[in-house]
Amino acid sequence: MRLCTMHPPVPRTWTVELRPQRGGPVLYCPRCSPGGEQALQATAARPAALAHLARHARSDALPTHLRTCQCHERGCRWHPRHRGCAGPVLLVLTREHGGRIWRLADTCAACATATPHAAAVPDTALTDPPARHLPGISAGLGQRKQARRPRGPSEQVRVQDMLSYLAAALPEGTSPEARLLALQCALRADTHGQVCLPVGLLRSMRLAHDPTPWRELEHHRWLHPVQQKTTSCPHDETPTAQLLDPLTQAPGRPDRHRAADWALRATSAAPLKALPASTRLTALALEAHHSPAHAHTGVEADRLSRACGTTPAELGSLLDQLVTAGTITAWGCDPHTQELHWAPSRPAARPAL
Repeated sequence: MRLCTMHPPVPRTWTVELRPQRGGPVLYCPRCSPGGEQALQATAARPAALAHLARHARSDALPTHLRTCQCHERGCRWHPRHRGCAGPVLLVLTREHGGRIWRLADTCAACATATPHAAAVPDTALTDPPARHLPGISAGLGQRKQARRPRGPSEQVRVQDMLSYLAAALPEGTSPEARLLALQCALRADTHGQVCLPVGLLRSMRLAHDPTPWRELEHHRWLHPVQQKTTSCPHDETPTAQLLDPLTQAPGRPDRHRAADWALRATSAAPLKALPASTRLTALALEAHHSPAHAHTGVEADRLSRACGTTPAELGSLLDQLVTAGTITAWGCDPHTQELHWAPSRPAARPAL
């Protein structure tokens, strides 16, 4: 028997369209009032679309247990046929028609995997529960126990999801150095979107004295540098930035820090230190998709190439460099399923404790 409710269902699907105009693209949202189109500069179109979708998602908030797969509600018309809805409901960002249409919707894990050009927004199911105080017990007496925050996804899954999301959130052609920097910024930012990366961390990424990736992300309107107070030693200054992407500002900071450390160790291994950033980014994507329970791991070649910011045709040369470096022993691609398989030559990077 179906229970009756007085509350109308909340449609958890939001779509915006970037319509080309002579003076620049115009953002159109069917949910907003007519005549509310917003004229944009070309470089600000993608950030404006993400910000607009994020505002709708916050205003139409719904408890996790009430969220359903919106793709299934529409007959699963956003992807090719598959076995059916399965897995948790995620907040999924989808790009269509080369970036002219952007959709943010609650989608189950099975439909999200089958949808082309889709990426799950990280940390959508993880929240920071408020601290509970027992009645009659003061917080200063030390007689209460801290509520233990539930652990989120593993470090590998967090890095895999963030690489997939950045593949959609950053424009095509973004350099591998900027993608590695954006990954660390997104995983280390606080709930207000501010991040400070120590110089030692940037040095291990081989980005300590290279402002180009920062300028590239600033040009894409993904972050904005924050002015710092000058010190007597310029080498002690820590680069600080404000992330402008509203979908990366999520709770669960300790878990995301562990994922950032895991990604840093995965790209700083001895065989990878002297390799270009594109090869290190490919190695990180392989580590994030590696299953320790299997000697060989497989993933769609198109999915892996998007996470690396490259094309399937260029991915082969990057994998050959990893074979030469000894990170993987062999790789191959099934011509029928386009699934890429590889055999790691060493255990996966250990998760942080």
